Amino acid sequence: MARRFRRTRRGITAGFEPQEAELVAGLLEDVARLLAGPAGAADAPGQDAPLDPAATGEEATLAALARQLDGGPVEAPHDPALARLLPTASDDDDAAAEFRRFAQEGLADRKRSTLLTAAATLRRPAPLLLTDDEARAWLTALTDLRLVLAQRLGLETDDDAALVAMRAAEADEDDPASWTANIYDFLTWLQEGLADVLLGDLPDAGGPPRR
Repeated sequence: MARRFRRTRRGITAGFEPQEAELVAGLLEDVARLLAGPAGAADAPGQDAPLDPAATGEEATLAALARQLDGGPVEAPHDPALARLLPTASDDDDAAAEFRRFAQEGLADRKRSTLLTAAATLRRPAPLLLTDDEARAWLTALTDLRLVLAQRLGLETDDDAALVAMRAAEADEDDPASWTANIYDFLTWLQEGLADVLLGDLPDAGGPPRR
C-alpha cells in the first residue's frame, strides 16, 4: 500500500509497492505517448527521436518555434483527452489557429518532458526520493494524467466524479470503468498529499519558509 508524500532531510519521499510504481510510471508514459501523436510533437519534422526528459522547457519551446515558423496550420486534437491537455486558447478561430501553430508543439513537448521526468523517478531504486524540482514535475504530471482519466470517465463536474465513484463501488472488480475510477481516486490522493507537502513549505505572511 502506498505511503503518503512527506518531506525529509534528504528530500520529498513516498512509499510505493512495486506494482503501484510500475502502474503509475506506465500511465505517465502512456500520456507522454499520447502527446507524441499527430496533434502533439513527435510527427513534426526532426522529432523522430524520443524526447529527452532532461531537456529544458526553453529548449523544447525554441525547437518547436523554429519548426513552426516554416510550417502551416496546426489542427486541434481530435482525441478529446488530448484536447484537454492542449486546449483551444481563444474563441476566435483565427487566433486559436495561430496560437496552435506557434505554441501547441512546444506545450506538448514541455508536458511530455514533465511526464517522463516523473516516470523516470519511479524507475529508480526504491524508495522514491524527489528533489523539489522533481516534486513540482510530479504535481504537474499528475494533473495531466488525471485530466486524461477524467475525460475517459466522462468527468466534467464534481457531481460527475461522485456519480462515477458510486458506480465504481457497485461494479464488478473486472469492470474497466471501476478500475479506471479507482486509479483516478488513487492519483487524486497522491496529488493532494504532494500538494500539501509543497504548500507546507510556503512562508506564513511575513515569515520565513516553513521547512
